[in-house]
Amino acid sequence: MNIAFGSDEYTVLTDAVRADLEARGHRVVAVDDGEWAAVGRAVGEQVASGACATAVLFCWTGTGASIAANKVAGVRAALCTDAATAAGARKWNDANVLVMGYGRQSLIDEYPAILDAWFATDPDPGEAVNIAQLDF
Repeated sequence: MNIAFGSDEYTVLTDAVRADLEARGHRVVAVDDGEWAAVGRAVGEQVASGACATAVLFCWTGTGASIAANKVAGVRAALCTDAATAAGARKWNDANVLVMGYGRQSLIDEYPAILDAWFATDPDPGEAVNIAQLDF
């Protein structure tokens, strides 16, 4: 699967997540467009265009990158700090961009479970009406 990958800064966490994605057999499409807003938009465009099936995106808190990615029509970026949130974002919101913060919280121990939940969870068909309302 093609996965867009971006961060405004590369850290131990971002490097570990990228290596994990590649070890899972995914093709990582790096988006290196500078600051968090530009990176968020560029990652979102990769997903919205269909060039990538999903994305993993980072900034210091994850908030700014989430907001920037969500400005792209068709993107549903979710800031996730644990596996339960990642699973819920996929199940109830059909989130297609996983966002994590590399700064204030250390996700170095959590990210494998977050990725497992993200890739193992499909959208709940019973949420289709609600998910459709997110595309405006």
